[in-house]
Amino acid sequence: QTTGVPYHPEMKTALFVVFLILGTAGGAAAQASLEQAPANEPSSAPVKASAESMAAARQRQARNRAASQRDADAAAAQSVFRVLAAEIAAQRGQTAVAAATWLAVARETRNPKAAQRATELAVADRNNNRIIESAEFWLELEPQAPAPAQTLETIWLGTGQFQRAEALLVKQLAAARKGNRAGEVYGPLSRNLLRATDRSAAIALLDRLSEPDLHEPSARVARATLAHAAGDALRARNELQAAISLSPQSEEIALAAATILPSDAAGRREAIALLQSFVAGQSSAPRARFTLARLHAIDGRLDEALDQLQRTLVDDPEDPSTLFAAAQLARELRRPDQAETLMLRWVELPGEAGPERNQGWLFLASVAESRGQLDKAIGHLEKVATGDGRFEAALFRAILTGRLKRPDEARAILRATAAESPRERAQLAQTEAEILRDEGRTADAFAVLGAALTAQPDDPQLLYDQAMLAERLNQLEVTEANLRRLIALRPNHAHAYNALGYTFAERNMRLDEAKTLIERAIQLAPQDPQIIDSMGWVEFRLGRSEAALEWLQRAWTIRPDAEIGAHLGEVLWSLGRRDEAQRIWREANGQDPTNALLRETRLRLGVAW
Repeated sequence: QTTGVPYHPEMKTALFVVFLILGTAGGAAAQASLEQAPANEPSSAPVKASAESMAAARQRQARNRAASQRDADAAAAQSVFRVLAAEIAAQRGQTAVAAATWLAVARETRNPKAAQRATELAVADRNNNRIIESAEFWLELEPQAPAPAQTLETIWLGTGQFQRAEALLVKQLAAARKGNRAGEVYGPLSRNLLRATDRSAAIALLDRLSEPDLHEPSARVARATLAHAAGDALRARNELQAAISLSPQSEEIALAAATILPSDAAGRREAIALLQSFVAGQSSAPRARFTLARLHAIDGRLDEALDQLQRTLVDDPEDPSTLFAAAQLARELRRPDQAETLMLRWVELPGEAGPERNQGWLFLASVAESRGQLDKAIGHLEKVATGDGRFEAALFRAILTGRLKRPDEARAILRATAAESPRERAQLAQTEAEILRDEGRTADAFAVLGAALTAQPDDPQLLYDQAMLAERLNQLEVTEANLRRLIALRPNHAHAYNALGYTFAERNMRLDEAKTLIERAIQLAPQDPQIIDSMGWVEFRLGRSEAALEWLQRAWTIRPDAEIGAHLGEVLWSLGRRDEAQRIWREANGQDPTNALLRETRLRLGVAW
């Protein structure tokens, strides 16, 4: 309190940092001051001094020492309070001020820990000039310390100051060679050189530095890495082959090769062959097997990828990355039992539970749903109460509850779910409308979307969804208004054009305009089977059955679903090709036996099968 410095909450942490770094600074300053004070009376003093004069001399000496101590204490206190203020500034985000203060104190006290702190704060501030200034002074105070040298190396290489960096690196490598540690230098060095904008200069520097170390596999890998980054595939391969020859059993080299080689299909095959050869001679090589699995998956060989992951799990049955990836592959391979077993192992791993496991519970819910186990899926989703995936899980749970014919409970879930953005609010309304629609309550679903549109009148998905419900309710003015508004908002929304064009074609009205709208949709999404189906249907409505047939056959080839089959069968029927029509309709019925359009088409044409 005697200092008059107000207390701040940050002072407790700041004081800890200050005294950790400068804890003896005050004592050192005081000691220096004492060393400057006279230790004895001058030798020329009279040999026979009176008792009074000796007492006076002792008093002067005591006063001088006290004054020196006060000066030293004041200087130490001043330094402490300056860096205390600097630490408070750093905690408040003012790292530039803090770095400058610490560097000034370091120069005054020549304390290497102060120089280190100045460098750390300059790095946090991302001020390259300040980093270099602080690290150079730190290195001056501690010439053998590796940290300031590495800091300068990183900055100089990153800013293209190769000449300054080279002198440091030559010294660093010479010291490393004496301790047989040269190989340890090349990994960090290559990572720093990859940040350089002048790749040619970076490669030339690495070539000069590594010339004495070509017997070191890591030097060869570093050369390969930079050659690969520069697009010199041939040199990268040659350097890798040299590294492999030097150390054929090195997993690090095998992994480096697997990273560098697969720039194309040929390189990927080469990497796969290399890794297969490596793992064949290893009883345990988890990282190499995981990388091999990834390359197999990229090539679409999912069985082989899963096999490598399963072998990895033999050695490390609780590796989270391997468990999660293996579960995903098992699901892709349509092995739900295996996918479920693997993911259950993942969510039950030791460690912190809760939100970190959310993706696993969502995965398990998806697997259970695909098997028709809706209650089980809901049970998994109930575990996702907070964190990432919370909103997604609530929507999924509501949909599944609706499918179990519990619409009121499903809607209650949605109403209890907090939305954190306009998009999430729209999704809640869409999901509630979907549940009501599936219950046959189309008008209620329409009203829910209408209320949501009152709050968010330009939400594209709400506009589209309500337009489709309005079409079912024969409120064509709402359908047209929503879709035209959507087209105005999103001129490249292919399905808005298609929906409006198909609505006209289905009702056999404004057919020329319908075709123009669908043609625009085709321009925007030429491979979309729904839009191709619409074009076929409008051509049929215009009386152009042969043209319609071409469009519909193309759509059926892309996606043989029930509605496309209903249209294609009708066109074939109209052309007298009734056996073909019956075959298409049977196939479509197999896809979706409850499809309303297919049933209506059959009844309207009086066709039984």
